Amino acid sequence: MQITRDILDNLSTSIIALDGELKVVSLNSSCQDLLESSEGRALGQPVAKLVANAGALVEALERVRNERSPTSRRGMPLLLLSGKEIQTDLIMTPVGDGRGDVNLLLELQPVDRLLKISREESLVNAQAITQEMIRGLAHEIKNPLGGVRGAAQLLARELPDEGLAEYTNIIIREADRLRDLVDRLLGPNQQLKNKPLNVHEVLEYVRNLIVAESNNQLTLARDYDPSLPEIFGDRAQLVQAVLNIVRNALQACDETVQAKITLRTRPQRQFTIGTTRHRLLCRMDIEDNGPGIPADMLQTIFMPMVTGRAEGTGLGLTIAQSIITRHGGLLECSSEPGKTLFSIYLPMETQHV
Repeated sequence: MQITRDILDNLSTSIIALDGELKVVSLNSSCQDLLESSEGRALGQPVAKLVANAGALVEALERVRNERSPTSRRGMPLLLLSGKEIQTDLIMTPVGDGRGDVNLLLELQPVDRLLKISREESLVNAQAITQEMIRGLAHEIKNPLGGVRGAAQLLARELPDEGLAEYTNIIIREADRLRDLVDRLLGPNQQLKNKPLNVHEVLEYVRNLIVAESNNQLTLARDYDPSLPEIFGDRAQLVQAVLNIVRNALQACDETVQAKITLRTRPQRQFTIGTTRHRLLCRMDIEDNGPGIPADMLQTIFMPMVTGRAEGTGLGLTIAQSIITRHGGLLECSSEPGKTLFSIYLPMETQHV
């Protein structure tokens, strides 16, 4: 029944229905995403062909099928056909008397995804706390700065020697510099102007800017999914967020031989951001082959003033995260030598204001 299928596709748990020969009868949407395989490709295939290391999985399923007794396995490693390894908790349940079309149900819950949800929720909460702290700090800094600047202007008018005006000009310039720094810490504060937009147009706009800035000294690859629908968002602010991330990648690859940045888009189903589970999101990946982010910096890269470059301000990723968060999305990063990946997740189903 269609209603049953709709329920299965809205579950965050990955479910495979198998017949008596352990061939695939059905995969829900979450399972297709988890195993990186479409239902059309998997239907009628032995479950052993869904992963590269199926021995222990098939053995456990055969035992459940033969004994007609449900069982579970914790932390089973599964090697996907793409080469990616995932850790999953499995629940295997026999269905009916074993004579119907569906003989077994296999539920898969990725352990690493549960840990990521916890980390992402902590990240979102930390970002909100940081923003509140910055707002309070900005208020305490900008008020006296205004007074210092005004006093310097008044003093400049009263000085008998014009040569002394250079000192008051320094005070005014430094007060303005500090005010601008505080404003950048606060990030964009104007209301979002959300409109339907094509994320590929945003990525192409940023790509053209980076091509010009890099003088064609690196490869900027595209890996787009043209089936993605439009999303609601503020184009100018999303351009700024993506541009900050790609510029970081460009600078990280400065000394990399055959430097390459890849811009990738994919749909992401049944994904949790904070405490909200979204049925469908747009995922934008910015991947570079630079030296990677040091492990001791990886947990703090979205904090203000954190940078690995002497000339950096440490605000680019903070601003990018603030923009993505205001869109109801999530920005996350993983890094190792030769591969740094920033992923932007943006909801598709609702308009955020």
